[in-house]
Amino acid sequence: MSADLTGSQSNHDARFGAGSLSASRLFDRFGQGISVSQLITDLGRTSNLVASSKLQAQAVQQDYQATRYDVLLRVNQAYFNALQAQAVVKVARETVAARQQLFDQVTTLMQNKLKSQLDVSFTEVNLSDAKLLLIRAQDGVQQAFAELARAIGSDQPASFELTDEPLPASPPDQPQPMIDEALKNRPEVASLRLSSDAAHRFAEAEKDLNRPTVSLAAVAGFLPLINAGQIPTEYEGAAVNLNIPIFNGHLFNARREAARYRAAAEDQRSKDIRLRVTRDVRVAWASASTAYQRLDVVAQFVKQASLALALAQGRYNLGLSSIVELTQAQLNLTRAEIESLGAKYDYQSQYSALQYASGQLR
Repeated sequence: MSADLTGSQSNHDARFGAGSLSASRLFDRFGQGISVSQLITDLGRTSNLVASSKLQAQAVQQDYQATRYDVLLRVNQAYFNALQAQAVVKVARETVAARQQLFDQVTTLMQNKLKSQLDVSFTEVNLSDAKLLLIRAQDGVQQAFAELARAIGSDQPASFELTDEPLPASPPDQPQPMIDEALKNRPEVASLRLSSDAAHRFAEAEKDLNRPTVSLAAVAGFLPLINAGQIPTEYEGAAVNLNIPIFNGHLFNARREAARYRAAAEDQRSKDIRLRVTRDVRVAWASASTAYQRLDVVAQFVKQASLALALAQGRYNLGLSSIVELTQAQLNLTRAEIESLGAKYDYQSQYSALQYASGQLR
């Protein structure tokens, strides 16, 4: 609906000569009125366009949800990496304290002629290695905090107080249930499925271009100032128009074919994302299962390394072994403890990735 104000000046009573088939004469006037046009039906094209737009809007909403899930995964993984870095620092400090104690003990024994300078040298090397481990671990904490700050959207340096999380349950025995959940819950799958549906509805709308359209037109107004004899000062009129497309240089056919090919491409993209999601779930399930199995192995590793260190310490105190055996036992225990921390937080991170892959991360 539109409103119009029109004024004209003309050669009074002259007629159009060229450029138009109308025989209406010209006259001076000033008028005002409204014009109304309404599409009655285009035999389905508009409804297909509306449906396509709604589906596209829903697809964009799913894209937003997919981005949100990406952020959640990055925050989870950065959080567990920061927890691991903090735990490694704690292990490094305990290692420095234990090796410092051994160094002081061996130094005192050497001063009393009970141990050699070689023993002192080995323990000092071991202590220096522990201090380097602590320095690297502290640097790792700063890097992990920087990554966590980026993941949560902060550009300011921060020192976080993180709470440890309990270990999640073991992964399922088979990945297929999680694959089914992923195909149902992953927003990327839903987005491309909706985009494919939208492309098909748009293709139907382009196909409907060849159909006739029926529209209504109406005008009404008045002419308060007119110089044209017997012409009334008010006017109104209405008409129904049937538009039938006959020939347009094959434009509609080209648009229909282009839309059909775009719909076929969207179908293939939807199929590809389903295959990729299935692959991602299988890979994430395998990684999480491996990480879970690793927990028992490293627990046994720590247990045996602790026992070996205790035995080596006893043998060294009794003079039955060299300092090399003792320092090696210390190195093994430190390595076992770091491996244990890595296994714990790696499983939590891999489990988050599995939850993400299956569309269950919240």
